[in-house]
Amino acid sequence: MKLPQTTTRDIARELARKYSTMTHDELDILESILVPMKFKKGERIISEGETCRHIYYLDRGLIRQFYFKNGKEVTEHLGSDRSIFMCIESLFKEEPTRLQAEALENSFVYGMPLTELERVALHCVNIQMMFRKILEESLIISQIHADLVRFETAQDRYRKMCKLSPQVILRAPLVYIASYLQMTPETLSRVRAATLMD
Repeated sequence: MKLPQTTTRDIARELARKYSTMTHDELDILESILVPMKFKKGERIISEGETCRHIYYLDRGLIRQFYFKNGKEVTEHLGSDRSIFMCIESLFKEEPTRLQAEALENSFVYGMPLTELERVALHCVNIQMMFRKILEESLIISQIHADLVRFETAQDRYRKMCKLSPQVILRAPLVYIASYLQMTPETLSRVRAATLMD
């Protein structure tokens, strides 16, 4: 894997652009806590039984979060370039997680250690704002997924995902998309075929 062209400074600027404007000094502070990581396709980012210590910013790549239920893998989240992921319960309760995260492509990730983020957020109002907006975004994404599988038909679930996560639809294996949308791969194939004919 080649090292990314992106620097920690670029990522600090990207986070500031996306979530909260920052002064030069605040960018310096945010940059100082970012931990660059790279994962090969198929590599685990977080394993079951580990305690999640970071909020992760996926600069480039594709990840999925999943858990085991009755011996089967269930996909909980799929994320692509410039998105956030974490095991939120494990992170804040400091307990081992049942969720796992793996790279579906070679992925470049930047970790924000929670202890460091909380420490610097006490003194930097814009970093505090970024932290809050990241958590809000994470909760909204979880709610959208919960509502999709609770209220939408299979076809509407797929259509909404095409709109909300076009890169994931293009790049993730169908078996994981089907699991995320809580349908069988066969149902997903039928839904896709029907959508293409619309």
